[in-house]
Formats: sequence, structure tokens, C-alpha cells
Amino acid sequence: MLTSLIVLIVIVLILALMYNSLIAKKNQVENIFASVDTVLKKRYDLIPNLVASVSKYMEHEKSLLEKVTKLRAEANKPNLSDKDKIALDAKVTSALGSIMVAVENYPELKAIENVMHLQHTLHEVEEQISASRRAYNQAVTDYNNAIEMVPTNFMASLMNYKRKEVFEIPENERKNVDIKKLFN
Repeated sequence: MLTSLIVLIVIVLILALMYNSLIAKKNQVENIFASVDTVLKKRYDLIPNLVASVSKYMEHEKSLLEKVTKLRAEANKPNLSDKDKIALDAKVTSALGSIMVAVENYPELKAIENVMHLQHTLHEVEEQISASRRAYNQAVTDYNNAIEMVPTNFMASLMNYKRKEVFEIPENERKNVDIKKLFN
């Protein structure tokens, strides 16, 4: 009788530890994603200033500026899923990179202090986003491991926990840089 009571207590403690561990990992992912979201918001708040500062000089890139503005509007919609936010982030990153490359083709823009300040601020925000993505991806990896590995996978299944997606580099950014194009 005493042995079975001890075994039962040990089983309950193990289940409680697994449950608490899974809850902690889920909350960690949500907390870090909220940090990523905050930095992304900071980036989205910079976009109107950047577009306003460069638009009168960059007539040939009007469609690119409109694209960035449209993506920003999408990103600011309420109730976006984490998956949608991750996808939009990839699109915005690519579009902002294109704007920064285009700015290099306009010497008069590079001489404007406001544009230089915006570029510097945007670069700092991009560094913060990169650091936030790394932290998020690590938390997601820990979470995904916990819900897939024995014995916590049984508890995760009961709790209906599903895999989370990590931030990944868009396919177009994985390609090798054509050095010849940079010098032409």
C-alpha cells in the first residue's frame, strides 16, 4: 500500500514537472515573439518617414515605395497570425533592402542628413530584429524539441501543442551575390 502510494506520488510529480516545463517553454516562445513584434513595430513606424524622405528623389522606384507602404499597412492589421507576421517580415525585409540599394544610386539622397539618420536608425532596428529572431528561433527550437521528445511528447499531445515555425531567410536572399552587378 505504501509502495503504491509512493509510486503514485512520483508519477504525479513527474507529470507535474513535464506539464510545467511545457508551459514554461510555450510562454517563453510567446514572450520572445512579443519582443520580435515590438521591434517589427518600431521598423514599421520608420517606414513612412523613410518613404516621405526619399520619394521626391526616387521617381523611378515609385512602385517599390508603394510596395513597402502597402506591406506596412498589411503588417499593422490587427489579429495577424504569427505565421502571417513571419511571412510579412520576410517581404518587408526584402523590400527595405531594395530601397537601401536604390538609395545608393542617388548621390543627392546620400547627402541629406535626414535620410542618413533614417538609414542609420533602420540599420540599428534591423540589428535588433536579427537578434530578436535568433532568440525566438532558439526558444521555438527548445519548445519543438520538448513537444516531440519522449516523455514530454505524451503530455504535449494531451495539451494539443503543435510545432511552431521559426523565422527563416527568404529563398531569394539565400542566393549568392553577383559581384559583377555590384561594380557595374
